[in-house]
Amino acid sequence: MSFNDNSSPESVDEFEAWQSRIGQENQQIDNMLEDMLINSCNLSIGDQPPRRTRKYRDRQREMGEARLMEDYFVNNPTYDADIFRRRFRMRRPLFCRIVDVVTTNDEYFQQRPDATGRQGLSPLQKCTRAMRVLAYGTSVDAVDEYLRMSGATTREALMHFVNGVISCFGNEYLRKPNKDDLARLLYAADERGFPGMIGSIDCMHWEWKNCPSAWAGQYAGRSGKPTIILEAVASYDLWIWHAFFGTPGSLNDINVLHRSPVFDDILTGRAPKVSYIVNGRENNRTYYLTDGIYPSWATFVKSITFPTLQKHKLFAQHQESVRKDVERAFGVLQARFAFIRHPCLVWDKDNMGRIMIACIILHNMIVEDERDTYLRYYDPTEFLNDLPTNLQSTEDDGQPFAFSTVRIGSLASYMSNREQLRDREAHNALKNDLIEHLWQKFGTDN
Repeated sequence: MSFNDNSSPESVDEFEAWQSRIGQENQQIDNMLEDMLINSCNLSIGDQPPRRTRKYRDRQREMGEARLMEDYFVNNPTYDADIFRRRFRMRRPLFCRIVDVVTTNDEYFQQRPDATGRQGLSPLQKCTRAMRVLAYGTSVDAVDEYLRMSGATTREALMHFVNGVISCFGNEYLRKPNKDDLARLLYAADERGFPGMIGSIDCMHWEWKNCPSAWAGQYAGRSGKPTIILEAVASYDLWIWHAFFGTPGSLNDINVLHRSPVFDDILTGRAPKVSYIVNGRENNRTYYLTDGIYPSWATFVKSITFPTLQKHKLFAQHQESVRKDVERAFGVLQARFAFIRHPCLVWDKDNMGRIMIACIILHNMIVEDERDTYLRYYDPTEFLNDLPTNLQSTEDDGQPFAFSTVRIGSLASYMSNREQLRDREAHNALKNDLIEHLWQKFGTDN
């Protein structure tokens, strides 16, 4: 029996047949609508991307730990101390000290069993991978087949390592100079012809490859690429005493200086009092060596652009030679940690800052560990007993000068310190005295 859509069934069998036919027609309509929708999007079912699922890989991390121990950390390793120093950028005792302290303060590095009872990655594996990323600037999965660590785990270990270095060693290795440090710096500066000098200051740009497009114009430097600026003060032994990172690359050194906290202690009256004599005149304020872009302040000593007199030529020669300390520090910092020499692939600016500060802390730790191997090494026992009368500190125990957030007592004292710091006449007088001092000290050698 056949009937159209308007017909009504007269028996139970006819009703079931009618209901089955209606269901088939509805299914055909649904299929047609689905095909129309897919065709309207110019896609087919076969073109749909498959769902990606994370595949588990048994990397045999125990094998990576055993190989790492045999290569570097057993009594008779495969690679000797010189190779370890080249690949880890530091001596093995120093690296083991860093691993021990960071592991103790961060449970992320502590080796624990997983849900199946297998031991996880060891602290040496995680810290070694983090150091390799900083030292060589490689991708996070570059040595996956050696250390048996995935890229995601390496990225996580890197940030934990960076934060651990800052929290555990930042107060000690990014401190302000204490009494002994100042005595050593002043002694070394006097030997080089610049009494009262405690370092040289300059800026360095770090290219930010993954800078957001909305910020590209603000961070574009002289090269046209987005950069972030590091302002640093370095001494003769390449120790970095001051690091100010985060200003956009479109600024110059003067703009960075006005934002920098480098003179906060002087302005608030918390800086140590130093007394020294140059060309028969007593001075009580230390200074930095700078290049020509910096202003003529009492705390800066610049070179002479076009010297004509022999005294001026000698002064320019020595000033430009000693001022290169900060340039050398930048070069050594980038050579040790290729991660900050290459364009940065990090998306977060705060993470960039933490990585930069951690590299500076590690750099200072290496300087302290290897300072006695320098050709120009000043033994503290030779001069620490000679300068206490000329160096006065607000603390008698020789500890680092603590940073304080207490408001300054008087705005008038703050403004007075600011005027003295920016005194152009004091700058010219100090520069002339240094010219005469260098001529008396080194002029007879020419």
